[in-house]
Amino acid sequence: MILTSLSEIEHDGCYLFNCIPSGRNSGFKVVRYHSLVIDPGSLPDDLISIAWTASPNLLSYLESDQTNVSTFLGSLDSNFMAVSLEHSIGGGELSNISNGNGSESDSSRVIMAIKHSSRPHYGVQFHPESVATHYGRQIFQNFKKMTRDFGLRKSCLQERKVHSIGKLEKSQVKSAGQCGSASKDLLHTERLELLEPNGSRMLAKRALGKKCLRLRWKKIDNFLCPAVGSEDIFAVLFGHQSGEDTFWLDSSSVDQLIRDTVTFDAMNKPLNNRARFSFMGGKGGSLWKQMTFHLSGQRANCGGTLTTRDAYGSTANNFIKEGFLEFLNKEIESIRYNEKDYEGLPFDFHGGFIGYLGYGLKVECDASSNMAKSSTPDACFFFADNTVVVDHSNGDVYILSLHDELSSSNGDGICGNSTHNSWLLETEKKLLRLGATPPGLLINGKAYAISSNVTRQSFVVEKSKDQYIRDVQSCLDYIRDGESYELCLTTQMKRRVDYINALQLYFKLRKQNPAPYAAWLNFSSENLSICCSSPERFLRLDRDKILEAKPIKGTIARGRTPEEDECLRLQLKYRQVEKDQAENLMIVDLLRNDLGKVCEPGSVHVPRLMDVESYKAVHTMVSTIRGTKKANLSPVDCVKASFPGGSMTGAPKVRSMEILDSLESSPRGIYSGSIGFFSYNHTFDLNIVIRTVILHNGEATVGAGGAIVALSNPEAEYDEMMLKARAPTKVVEDCSQTIYSSDQLDSMQATTS
Repeated sequence: MILTSLSEIEHDGCYLFNCIPSGRNSGFKVVRYHSLVIDPGSLPDDLISIAWTASPNLLSYLESDQTNVSTFLGSLDSNFMAVSLEHSIGGGELSNISNGNGSESDSSRVIMAIKHSSRPHYGVQFHPESVATHYGRQIFQNFKKMTRDFGLRKSCLQERKVHSIGKLEKSQVKSAGQCGSASKDLLHTERLELLEPNGSRMLAKRALGKKCLRLRWKKIDNFLCPAVGSEDIFAVLFGHQSGEDTFWLDSSSVDQLIRDTVTFDAMNKPLNNRARFSFMGGKGGSLWKQMTFHLSGQRANCGGTLTTRDAYGSTANNFIKEGFLEFLNKEIESIRYNEKDYEGLPFDFHGGFIGYLGYGLKVECDASSNMAKSSTPDACFFFADNTVVVDHSNGDVYILSLHDELSSSNGDGICGNSTHNSWLLETEKKLLRLGATPPGLLINGKAYAISSNVTRQSFVVEKSKDQYIRDVQSCLDYIRDGESYELCLTTQMKRRVDYINALQLYFKLRKQNPAPYAAWLNFSSENLSICCSSPERFLRLDRDKILEAKPIKGTIARGRTPEEDECLRLQLKYRQVEKDQAENLMIVDLLRNDLGKVCEPGSVHVPRLMDVESYKAVHTMVSTIRGTKKANLSPVDCVKASFPGGSMTGAPKVRSMEILDSLESSPRGIYSGSIGFFSYNHTFDLNIVIRTVILHNGEATVGAGGAIVALSNPEAEYDEMMLKARAPTKVVEDCSQTIYSSDQLDSMQATTS
């Protein structure tokens, strides 16, 4: 069985391999992550082998010195590409197999490509579309030429048939010409219809849109200092009442970021500038609202119930037939704005929707069904009109406030309601007082020993070790049967937490497990708090319309000394085991496929493949995939094409999700979904919900799992799953030993008011 390794290929000079070298040490290396090989003895006489492995030896990715990580033409879902083509190219074929491979026995060679002896059918048994395949672009270019030549030849044959019928009457010719004109007009009409939805949205936005948002903002230069950090800012501004109805998209690993040297790719985008900004806010402005969505069923197109709560306490329930993502799309498209309002702001979130998408929303994307209903909402978002932004690279703090120009002015653009202005001024005053506060003031709450009559509990894993190992084995069986290449199997562990302060738990989690895509969310009406320490970005769309995904696969602990640390980092980068390499490469190819659906042709590229990023506790192997969004697609369209993140499903995605639904005994809920923002000006940034504690109705839940590939060891996979859950579960256990008083945070907030 082959698992995501490179094989050197030799071929017979067929035009499919035109201008591509052949044989050992030729540089023609291809990615193989299939579980099947062709038995040469089983081939019928009309199928001819045209390419083989040049050597029984397999190469790791890093043994390749010319890996093509630039633009590719697209991505395919099948591991055996069969097409109906015919070509007749005179004088263009290469010579027969070369490079002295005749000494290899036929039994050691694996068939890598075939063609039909008389029909225009070809197939390859490797992945020409993979980011690590050499000469993949050339194969597709050859394929394109073969297609064009076949089309021209077919057209010539058709002409000969037409002329053999006899001479057409002039009226028939005229009629045929009119048909041709009609066809051209029809094609033009169809093109206009394809573009019409975007134009319709623009017209609807002008005619029916009730929101014309304007942004006001203030900046405090170099505010952060050793005595005042982002945690202090959040505690003062939003930490009262245990942080009810607040959000914090928190880059809690910025100590590492500041020490990084930022480099740029060919599109002048920073490659390692991860999570430079933190965004925080709470209930306050007149535009604030909370949207909570529950699917009405567990199949595609089932719709669901949306509950909307506004800033004044009014609540409305509506059935949304088209689903939450389409509702969100319409909300974003209904907003008009002025780009000049945010000129000079170095970040992409200027107000808008902040919350989470649960894993169950996969039925609004490519999945056909969910296994079961989640106990938590399938999506929950705030519309944030007042936001504080922290720039961790230079310590600047920004205060932002949105207002609706149509409702807060007299029609002349002059604001008649100063509520948002007063919030800007009051928030600035609180921050300046905080800056003047003597260091060392307690803001993390007062701790009390828990009473002896409270029963101590521990997490209970929903599956026993034996059952989890059996599930891993089932995954391996599916992989060996060719049903999937990789399956991200997960489970959940739970315990009661009747006596716990959720915000204090998050403060502790961000200290013990800092991460660039960490988040705090509290929805008091749902009795729901989310404490997330995710290191992984799912998908981002910036103001330049560049989409970026950053999947993580492969992790190693930091060293105790600088020398040991560098040795471990290099070990992960250059000596990663085949399993880690397989996991990362498969997900990269999957995400390139996802982005290819919504990006301009030829724009999807991989500026970093299997690179190493360093965090406080670990080094991780991260790849970066980017592309330019198509102009006629919305931000939500991009999310629908890629959700849920491929690193939490496996590859191919749709079939893998079906298999996982059959194996996992409970719904994933928020775990494996995404937390982040959709800005009113059409940017977004979403993480992957991992390393997360969900607190809901007095119960703490932690999800964990791992990618199962053909080389996985069931015992080792169980140990890895438990290891990943260790940090969040330990924080819950620690916090459960003490009761925190929210009064201290309230008094801190009052002191700075």
